[in-house]
Amino acid sequence: MISSIFGKTKPINLIIVVGFVLFFYLIVQNFLFEHSFLGDDPLQKILVLGSLLFSVFVIDFIVKKNKLTGANSYAVLFFAILLVFFPESLGDDNAVFCSFFLLLATRRLLSIKSLKSIKLKIFDASLWILVSSIFYDWAVLYLILVMVAIYVYDAKNLKNWLAIFSAILCFSMILVSIVLLLDKTDFLTDHYDFNIDIQAIYPIHWTASIKVSLYVFINIVLSIWTFLKLSSAGLGKMITIRLITLSFLLGLIVNLLVVSRDGNAIMVTFFPSIILLTNYVESIRKEKFRELVLLGCILVPIVVFVSRLLI
Repeated sequence: MISSIFGKTKPINLIIVVGFVLFFYLIVQNFLFEHSFLGDDPLQKILVLGSLLFSVFVIDFIVKKNKLTGANSYAVLFFAILLVFFPESLGDDNAVFCSFFLLLATRRLLSIKSLKSIKLKIFDASLWILVSSIFYDWAVLYLILVMVAIYVYDAKNLKNWLAIFSAILCFSMILVSIVLLLDKTDFLTDHYDFNIDIQAIYPIHWTASIKVSLYVFINIVLSIWTFLKLSSAGLGKMITIRLITLSFLLGLIVNLLVVSRDGNAIMVTFFPSIILLTNYVESIRKEKFRELVLLGCILVPIVVFVSRLLI
C-alpha cells in the first residue's frame, strides 16, 4: 500500500507530504510547545512554515535532478517521518532556516559533477552556506564540504578555490552593510563568536537521548552498507555518496556545538539521512518486507510522538 503510493513519482505524493507537514507543524506548535501559530511573531512563523514546506520541493528536486535515488517519492516521505521522529526540531526556528539554506547549498554543490559552470556553483554553494550561518554560526563548517568537492572534481583550477573567498567577501560586505544600516553592529561579535562550551557539551547531551543515538547508529550502518553496495556502481555515484556522508557527519558536529547553547540543529542532518534511508528501502527486493519496513518507519515515530504528548 505505502510503496504503491510513494514508489512512484506523482505530484499527489508531494501534495500529501506538504499537507501532512503543514498539519504536523501546527500540531507541534499548539500541543507540544503550546505556542499559538499567530502569537507573538506571526510573520516569523509564516516564514518558518514557508521554508519548511518549500524544503519538501527542494528535496524532491535535488533527488530527481541528481538521480540520488530511483524514480520514487520515498525521499520526501522520509523527510516527513524524520520531522515526526524529532518534533523538537520544529521548536527551533533557526534550525528550519539553517536547514533550508543548506539544502540550497547542497543543490548547487551536487550539480558540480556535471563539470559545467563550476566556479559559479562553488560561489553559490558557499554563499548559501554563509547565509545559513546567520542562524547557526557553526554552519560555516559546511565550507569544508565545498572544499572537498573542489578537491574531488577540479582541484587544479585555482579559480575554483578563489570562488570560496569571493563568496566570503561578498557575504561579509552585504552583512556589514545591513548591520550598519540597522545599527546592529553588536550582532557580528555576539553571533560569530564560535565559542565552545566544553562543560555544556560534556556529558554530551544528545548521546543521552535514545532517539538520537539510534538515529546516528542507523545512519552509520547505512553509510557502511551503501559504500559496500555501491562499490561497483561507478566512481561518480561513489563520490556523491561520500559527499552526502560527509554532510551528515558535519551536521552531527554542528548539532553537537549548537546543543551546548540549548539549540536543536538535528534537522541539518535530515537530507543525507533521507538519501541513505531511501537507497536502503529501494534495495529491498521482497515487496512485503519493504512494506513492513516502511510501515515500521511510519508507526514508530508516530507512537513516540503520541507518547510524548500524553506524557
